[in-house]
Amino acid sequence: MNRVEKVLRRVDAAQQRFPPAALIFGVMKKFGDDNAGNLTASLAFSAFICVFPLLLLFVTVLNIVLADHSGAKNDLIHSVLSQFPIVGNQLRSISGLHRSSVVGLIVGVLGLLWGTTGLAQSGLFSMAQIWNLSGPERPNYIKRLGRSLAFLSVLGTGVVITTALAGFGTFGRHNVALGIVSEVVAVVANVATYFGVFRVLTPKVVHSRQLIAGAVFGGVVWTILQAVGGYLIGHDLHNDSAYGIFAVVLGLVAWIYLGSEVTLYGAELNTVLARHLWPRGMVQPPLTEADQRSMALQATQNQRRPEQTVSVGFTTPAMSQQDWLSSREVTPAEGPNGSEADPHSHPTDSEQIAE
Repeated sequence: MNRVEKVLRRVDAAQQRFPPAALIFGVMKKFGDDNAGNLTASLAFSAFICVFPLLLLFVTVLNIVLADHSGAKNDLIHSVLSQFPIVGNQLRSISGLHRSSVVGLIVGVLGLLWGTTGLAQSGLFSMAQIWNLSGPERPNYIKRLGRSLAFLSVLGTGVVITTALAGFGTFGRHNVALGIVSEVVAVVANVATYFGVFRVLTPKVVHSRQLIAGAVFGGVVWTILQAVGGYLIGHDLHNDSAYGIFAVVLGLVAWIYLGSEVTLYGAELNTVLARHLWPRGMVQPPLTEADQRSMALQATQNQRRPEQTVSVGFTTPAMSQQDWLSSREVTPAEGPNGSEADPHSHPTDSEQIAE
């Protein structure tokens, strides 16, 4: 064992013994195991495709319902666009469909609603992958379609609540106490929205209580990102002339990708806690119990039919890094007669267990 490997193994042993570090690394390891980077890209792409159609639909409905109340209409648009603090002001140029074309409006609305189900389908697939669900446990097409509509309802409800909170938060700019209360309420609303999204997108084989931790994580982090984005707009990015069309698109893509990544990390946290997939090993061998459980889940999720059976086995027992290091330290480097052990000789049963 060279010095670099020895240092890495010592670091690995330390993180496995420290629960917060072990949990964080377990979530990161699970994120990599699930190839969640590609899931994030797919989710972000679907969300980006939906943003402009949804905003178009939203503005169109407001133009019809609040045609004689321009002040209320502008306040609602501002509240919705505040969800994109980096490029929200640039998105104000979106105008609604013409009211005179009723048929075109109906067809356009139905088309837009159908197109947004792609985001829900991407979310459903991501959650199934993250929870390593086998084929028989995943919802069929009809159930996925129903969950897609429920997902859009959750998002719509979240927009309504956010709009109401945005109006309340305006008063908080002039009062510190109200500002703190508004942020706390915003955290609660975002946590509730994340929980609703997780519940709708995750099959029922996963209990609702197993979704709470990720919802809290997502709600808190998203609220912080909103606050940071608002701060940047107010202090560093207040000059609108600095933006061109490319900056708007890139800023929107970056913001949506960040939100998608936060969502999937929250889902990974749920999975790691529910199935106790930590501590994980940084340097292998050995495989910890959590490593073996995670690898087994990756294999069994490939089951496609109830008649199919997938089993997983390991040739060596699970072991922590500290136990592995201890076993290496007590393993004799010489044979029973003081000579060097034959590197090609077969180890005894006790040596196999130790290693």
